[in-house]
Amino acid sequence: MIDFLHGNGSRVIIDDTNGLLYDRLTEAGLTVYRADHRAPSELPLLGSASAEALARTILRDRPPLSRSATGSGTHFGRDEELAGGYETAMAAVADQPAPGRFFAHGPRGEKKVALTFDDGPFPPHTDRILDILEHYAVPATFFCVGLNSVAHPEILGRIQERGHAFGNHTWSHPYLPDLSEAQILEQLRSTGEALSTFTNGDAPTLFRPPYGALPPGPYDWLTTMEATTVLWDVDPKDWSRPGAEVIARSVLDQVRPGSIVLMHDGGGDRSQTVDALPMIIETLLDRGYRLVRVDHLLEGPSPEQAEARGTSPSTPD
Repeated sequence: MIDFLHGNGSRVIIDDTNGLLYDRLTEAGLTVYRADHRAPSELPLLGSASAEALARTILRDRPPLSRSATGSGTHFGRDEELAGGYETAMAAVADQPAPGRFFAHGPRGEKKVALTFDDGPFPPHTDRILDILEHYAVPATFFCVGLNSVAHPEILGRIQERGHAFGNHTWSHPYLPDLSEAQILEQLRSTGEALSTFTNGDAPTLFRPPYGALPPGPYDWLTTMEATTVLWDVDPKDWSRPGAEVIARSVLDQVRPGSIVLMHDGGGDRSQTVDALPMIIETLLDRGYRLVRVDHLLEGPSPEQAEARGTSPSTPD
């Protein structure tokens, strides 16, 4: 508050368990720092450490702090760790420790592509994306965060009414290798419960880990949740806001039959993604691609499902 009164603005320190706050707080004009992910050491089963626990840890241990910058990604300062978690997930795609449970793309034999959107629902970007999809009469898959889902049920209703698919993207968008198995299961269970009203009472079986990162196996917890892990092989890095044309061109340069395209409708300003979407859809349709939901893309046997293809996440949201 003293900093604020002196014209220096407010400063906020948050822990790593809520990966959606950084950009939004920074965009609000706050100076945001992330506490080292090892502090505080004790977290609740679901959600972030309390403000009191975080303040006490910072005052006692003086952990390293990383300052956020708009468009830097929601886990700034942890690029190497994110890449390692992504590589672990891609190894699961190749090794299939739970057969048929890990995918980075669909069958390559048909010109089908799945558009996917992470981190929503969040206005106005999800609403604008839904309008565009309706205009072109194409479906998509939305990997939703639990916190945003309970905040915006009306958008979930629109997603359901228009026949799009839902996926589970955890409750608060944490980096899963930081969590215990019990905490991961609670992240998935709580989000599945929030979405079940819009999926005929059953929790979605499609699951995408935040940042595409998984902890080392075994993956009994995925079997317990009957979850199919969906990664991607096309990443335009729209979270970094390189410009709508750059986003569209990146998608179109990478796409191939069976591709799963990663984009974002939440976690920050996604207006560039929205603006890129018409060009992406129109060009894919002109090239003869059929746009489908992820669950429809993965239907039937995939002779290449063990082929681990993808791009380095480079700290995606």
